[in-house]
Amino acid sequence: MPPKAKITKDMVIDAAFEVARAAGAENINARTVAKKLNCSTQPVMYYFKTIEELKKAAYAKTDWYHTEFLMSRKEPQKGVMLGIGLNYIRFAITEPHLFRFLFQSGYAVENSLLEMIDSEELVPVISAMQEAMKMTMEQTKEVFLTVALFAHGYASIIANNSLEYDKELVAAHLERAYRGAVLAVQENSRGGFR
Repeated sequence: MPPKAKITKDMVIDAAFEVARAAGAENINARTVAKKLNCSTQPVMYYFKTIEELKKAAYAKTDWYHTEFLMSRKEPQKGVMLGIGLNYIRFAITEPHLFRFLFQSGYAVENSLLEMIDSEELVPVISAMQEAMKMTMEQTKEVFLTVALFAHGYASIIANNSLEYDKELVAAHLERAYRGAVLAVQENSRGGFR
């Protein structure tokens, strides 16, 4: 008889991620993860002394997955920011449980928007935007923050089944928010607005 496959820590994290994806992070527990792995609860609890630790590891994987999702623009857009913004909203539509895990569960390590915008996970997103917009990093972050808040509002409403997704309407609103944010940053740099 061949030896039984060894369960690794990464396999446990992947299984917890899949539980969160299918049923929500509130359903991550030793039994649901073990069932996903087709094993006893012993390997799950071997790697994670508490379910809270496992949820944090699953959250980190979800955060990484979200960043990859944002950066994979599937359809041509008018610009990087619009593509990333639409992907953010599309994530809420296609992965509502993961969206709620990331943004509505209290597991985020950042305590403020400024911490979020400076987080390591956002470096690829902000860098791609900066390159595309030809602005300073500070200006790019200002535009990102405005558009991210707008996109997050739409995504939250959609992820909680309170609004139907109308791609053209959302894209038009997102583009308007983006243009307004860029104009505001440009005005600020010329000494206007304030």
